Formats: sequence, structure tokens, C-alpha cells
Amino acid sequence: MPSSNDLIIGSYNVHKAVGTDRRRDPHRTIAVIRELGADLVALQEVDRRFGDRRGILDLAELERTTGLVPVPLTSRKGALAHGWHGNLLLFRGAELEEARVIDLPGLEPRGAIVADLRFGTLPIRVIAAHLGLLKNSRLQQARRLADEISPDRPTLMMGDLNEWRQGPGCSLMPLKTGLDAVDRAATVASFPAGRPMLALDRIIGCTRAEVLDLSPHVSPLARLASDHLPIRARLRVAA
Repeated sequence: MPSSNDLIIGSYNVHKAVGTDRRRDPHRTIAVIRELGADLVALQEVDRRFGDRRGILDLAELERTTGLVPVPLTSRKGALAHGWHGNLLLFRGAELEEARVIDLPGLEPRGAIVADLRFGTLPIRVIAAHLGLLKNSRLQQARRLADEISPDRPTLMMGDLNEWRQGPGCSLMPLKTGLDAVDRAATVASFPAGRPMLALDRIIGCTRAEVLDLSPHVSPLARLASDHLPIRARLRVAA
């Protein structure tokens, strides 16, 4: 049963707004984000990877349509970029206490956003990331991100973690906390969008942050707008 401590959260690899029909359409990407109805959303691949690395979304339209605003970043990979290594964190109805970016180790350029937010009286740390394609790189990146899990502040990790395995072979095992977050974390298939088979996108609750009702967001528009489906959940934060 929903409580006053619950937030709706989501994670979405928008694939630079290029859909399964190979058309770039940022307006339908925004429409899918609106369908989520979330208070907090982690996006991946929001910037072009090469050239001027400009962002692919109209952030003013996004705010008008969804009420979501981006966590401001002082550092970006390019003056026209929206995010950090393609990561963007959106929120509404919260106070931003602190945000910072980190570079992640590995062969590919990867990064993450760490933001401390307060939704009313509820403090929460959010780690938004897009991990590498190589298992060894993901292991290094998971070890680095484990250092960002707060021992006392409710912490949530979201993003395209590029890992479908669970158990001992999972490259996310360094993220295990005293709460066995990775072992407890449910997974849902989100890739490819047309016929999801792999749970590449994850929402992991750590340190008094419980993820409930995790599911892929399936709609005709979501199947078309990206090669990933968004995933959506309810987050319950312990007082």
C-alpha cells in the first residue's frame, strides 16, 4: 500500500532520442518520460557522443510537460551538453542539497552523478550512472560507486548498468552493502524494447531505501522511442 514516504522513480536510456524506427524524435522521448509520472528520473544517452556533444532534449519543453527539472551540473562534457557522460538526473518537488560528478574507471569514458536531495523531510542520495560494456570495466566502476553509498542516508542507484546476470557472476557484486542490496534487488527485462529479454536497466535501493513494484514501462510509444524500455518503481524511504 502506498505511503506518504513513497516516491515514483524511473530510469530510461533514451538512446539519443533515436527510436527503433531509426528516427530521432526528442518530442516523443519527452512524451514517454511524461508517461512515467515520476518524481525522480535518471536518463542515459541524453547527449550526442561526438562533435559538440550537444544535448538532444528541449529542457524547457521537458519541464513544461512533466514538471521535472535537471540536477544542475557545474561540469559537462561539452558546453552544449545536458549531462555528464550522457547521464542526466531529473527531479520535481525536492530541494537539492548537493550534486557532484565523478569519472569512472575502465576502458570506455564513463561517469556518474551523485546528488543529495530532500523530498519534504525525506533525505535521499541518488547515484545515476551508465556502466561500461566490458565486464572488467563494470567491476571497477561498481567498486568506485560502492564508495558513494551513504552508510546512514537513504541511497538509491539507478541507470543502465549493462549487466543482466545475478549472483556470483554479476559484475555489480561490489555494490553489495550490509543490506545485500544487489541480492535483494528485483530485475525486469527492458532491452530490446520490442521484445525485452535482458535486464540491463536497474534500480537498486541501498541503506534504508526499498524499491517496490519494479516494472518495465510498456506503451506503444515506449516501444518505439528508444531501443530500451524505461523502468519504473515505487521507492519507500525509511524515516
